[in-house]
Formats: sequence, C-alpha cells, structure tokens
Amino acid sequence: MTSFSALAGALAISFSAILFGLSGVDPITGAFFRVAYALPVLIVIWLTVRHRDRRSRKMRLLALASGILLGVDMVVWHTSIGHIGAGLATLIANSQVVFVAVGAWLILGERPSRRIIVAIPVVLIGVAMVSGLGRSDAYGSNPLLGTLLALVAAMFYAGFILVFRASNKIQAPPAGPLMEATAGGVVMVLILSTVTGGIEFAPTWPAHGWLIALALGAQVVGWLAIGYALPRLPAVETATIILVQPVLTMIWASLVFDERPSTVQLVGAALVLAGVGFVAIARARLAPEPTPTTV
Repeated sequence: MTSFSALAGALAISFSAILFGLSGVDPITGAFFRVAYALPVLIVIWLTVRHRDRRSRKMRLLALASGILLGVDMVVWHTSIGHIGAGLATLIANSQVVFVAVGAWLILGERPSRRIIVAIPVVLIGVAMVSGLGRSDAYGSNPLLGTLLALVAAMFYAGFILVFRASNKIQAPPAGPLMEATAGGVVMVLILSTVTGGIEFAPTWPAHGWLIALALGAQVVGWLAIGYALPRLPAVETATIILVQPVLTMIWASLVFDERPSTVQLVGAALVLAGVGFVAIARARLAPEPTPTTV
C-alpha cells in the first residue's frame, strides 16, 4: 500500500509541467495559483487530522521555510520550461539528488562514496548535452538558458526536499507540513512577483481550469501521497521512485506537446537519468530504514 501511494504521488506530480504548459500563463502566475488554489483545500484536510499533529513549533517553522524554497523553485522551473520544454526541464530539475549529495558533503561533512563521485561527472556531462551544445537541431527556444535555469531550480528543489523532510521527523499526518510549506510558497511567490512582474489575478478559462487541476492533482493529491509514503518506505525503493516522475513527464510532453529533443539531448537525458539514479540508490543504501509508526 505504501509503495502504491508513492507511485501514485509520482504519477500525479509527473503532470505538473504539462498542466502548467496547457494553462498558457506566465511562470509567476502559474506558480502562485498552484499553491493558492491548493492552500484552502490543505487547511480543510489538516483540520480533520490536527489532533494527531504533534509536531513542535520548530518543525512547523521548518515546513514554512521549505515553502519559501519551493516558491523560488517553481518560478525558476516554470521559466525554464518556456526555454527548453516540459520534459527536459523536469528531468534537469530532478537532478536535485546530486545537489543533496554535494550539499551533504560541503555543509555536513558527509563525504560521498566513490560511486557517487564517479556518477556526478556523468550527470554534468549529460546536462551539458541536454543544453544542446550549441547545435542547431537542439530542442527549445533557448536550450542553454533553459538548462541553466533548470539547474538553479534543482538547487532550490534540493533545499526544499531537505528542509521539508526535517519538518516531519515524527511522521505526523502529511497534511500539516504540506499546508505550511504551501503557505510559505504563497508568500515567496508574492514577494518574487514584485521583482519579476505582477501576477495575473483575473481568472480566465480554460487557463484556470488547468491551474486548478495542477493545484489539486500535484500540490494536494501528489504531495500528500508522497509525504505519507516516503518516510515509511525502504530507502532504496524511495530512490527508485524518484526516477519515475521525470521519465513520465518526458513521455507526456512528447504526447501532448510533441516535444522532440535532438539525439544529443536524448543521450544527455539518459546520462542524467542514469547518474541521478546511481547517486540516489548509492545514498539510499547508506541511509537507515524507516521506523514503523502508527501515526
């Protein structure tokens, strides 16, 4: 049941870039309504389980802080989609696993294994190939810029994942941390809108129909399923499921938007996927298994 929940969550969030693309709105507007439409729903869900939410004030603040990072991630990632497409942008953004490994090394002093050290250059070579290497047949209006933006999104996504996990170490119902993270995302996107351009608040159809689907499908259903499952799964299984989202998104992008990356970009995507999977599984084997909980 737990594995099914994780896979269902990965399936739900695999449509994030697709639904944003279908909405046709600008990156800041898409990011805002993804969290704004989701927040009231999450509040209602949390109210039904709040008696089981025994997290400390520090954990709640951590969840809010993770949302600040998520807000930046969403805006930058949405921007990268416009330059390199939904599939490749999502793939590069999911290289966050590598940034987690590097961050743990530089900040926490957790020296990576030789396998991870070997895998990181493979990912970087793959990222360079995804950028198109200046070739005229590269997919995207500006593949180099799109790749760089997706890498920046991956850094913030890594920060979000690390802080979000720390906000629920006691495995309380996931609605609480997700509600607070989503609130933090609302605040951060509003702040960014003062710098990057205003949010289009006037709802239009069908744009906001797609944004509601994005909010309910990815931000609510997807992340609730993932938030429940990941702390309860064996670490290696968790690492494997990480790879499901970008693979599915590339398939959906090909079917819905007819995205056709060049051969060089596809080879680069395969290298990124292989390297990310290798890093994720190598780190997972060193992680302790989750402790069963009745919460």
